[in-house]
Amino acid sequence: MTRRDRAFWALAVILSVTILIAPAIWNRFPLLQYDTGGYLARWYEGTLVPSRAVVYGLMLNAGVPLSFWPVLLAQSALTVWVLSLLLRVHGFGGRPWLLLGSVTALSIFTTLPFLTAILLTDIFCGLGVLALYLLLMRGDALTRAERIGLIVLGAVAAATHSATIAVMGALLASAALLCLIDRKRVARAALGHGAMALLLGAVIVFAANYAVAKRLAWTPGGFALSFGRMLQDGIVNKYLDDHCPDPKLRLCAYKDALPRDADVWFWGSPLFDRLGRFAGLGQEMEHVAVQSLIDYPALQLKTAAIATARQLIDVHTGEGVVHWAWHTYFIVHDYAPQLEPAMKAARQQQGEFSFATINKLHYPLALLSMALLPVIVVLVWRRRLPAAFGELAGFCALSLLANALVCGALSNPHDRYGARIVWLAAVASALALASLHERRKLLLPSPGRDILPAQDHG
Repeated sequence: MTRRDRAFWALAVILSVTILIAPAIWNRFPLLQYDTGGYLARWYEGTLVPSRAVVYGLMLNAGVPLSFWPVLLAQSALTVWVLSLLLRVHGFGGRPWLLLGSVTALSIFTTLPFLTAILLTDIFCGLGVLALYLLLMRGDALTRAERIGLIVLGAVAAATHSATIAVMGALLASAALLCLIDRKRVARAALGHGAMALLLGAVIVFAANYAVAKRLAWTPGGFALSFGRMLQDGIVNKYLDDHCPDPKLRLCAYKDALPRDADVWFWGSPLFDRLGRFAGLGQEMEHVAVQSLIDYPALQLKTAAIATARQLIDVHTGEGVVHWAWHTYFIVHDYAPQLEPAMKAARQQQGEFSFATINKLHYPLALLSMALLPVIVVLVWRRRLPAAFGELAGFCALSLLANALVCGALSNPHDRYGARIVWLAAVASALALASLHERRKLLLPSPGRDILPAQDHG
């Protein structure tokens, strides 16, 4: 590579990273969400709370001296790196301006820059999925250093959220099944690399939790969060009606006062606070959730299927990016007060962020890109596209389904959970369309040249 080529690549990467953090630059501070404070507080409070990974909290703590900007730069740089690998292994490598154009298009037409510019784990779900895809399906096109880097990235991504490791685990299990059917599609060595990423991710979770809370434990959550979805679907009330009075169930005394909204219950219910929140009610919520699975299997399947379907189409950009994320503000005030003036001066905290217009573009394009995934698979089956594009589309479709099941049925449908991964459908669709365009150009005749040679009539 010449010096000029290196300069072009450096410029393209710098511009790409800048574009991906553009919302934060415009905001004058990294974007915040209600959950951000929960991650930041883990080091200072030394406790484990549901769905707030210590690993990501440590990343935020490392970024405090520079107002969290290193966290955004790392998130954006990793995204650019993974996208550059994805382009290369699908035949679009060696084009720095194509990388820049791809990042620009994704930043305009998808939710991607609002994932890289926010202090939240959501970007790592998509990056973890792509890292796993590259390791499992395109490993032979990677260098040894790239495979090691993707294993580490996959491990960190898995460690940032239990839902992410669940989605990646489902993808790895599907790849293992495919390997049994057709070893040419997925090599055993590639499965080993994927398994190594998830295993290392689990080790990181236990190590980080022990470092902060001084106990060897997984990040809590699980069935306690599933309780929220069952509460919202009326299953909890049905269970309590069928089993109360029961001296072992504290909720019996309040069964008629329980809200039918999971978010209200967990984050806005004085009753939940009075009963001790997750520490006081965690075991009881888990008991009710597990027993109701046993008692009402048909109802559970029906409501889980509805929640999964809802989660598939709940993909609006910007959920939770509000001007009054009070919990995060209090955490910054208590543990990083030097950042409070800049935080309060940001446009988000002044109420200047609105996603109504953005979603008029993002939402229909997100649904369209998801709808294109099976079309791409059919085009590959009909040999209109190389097999790699069908594998990517299928992998992304499976990740969307796994994410919808994990976040919708096992937790509770939210636009934020869908938006964190739906941009992968846009990536797969764009690559397939680009390949179709290039194949079409190869089939078109050049100016002044016939498609077929002229016949000789003698």
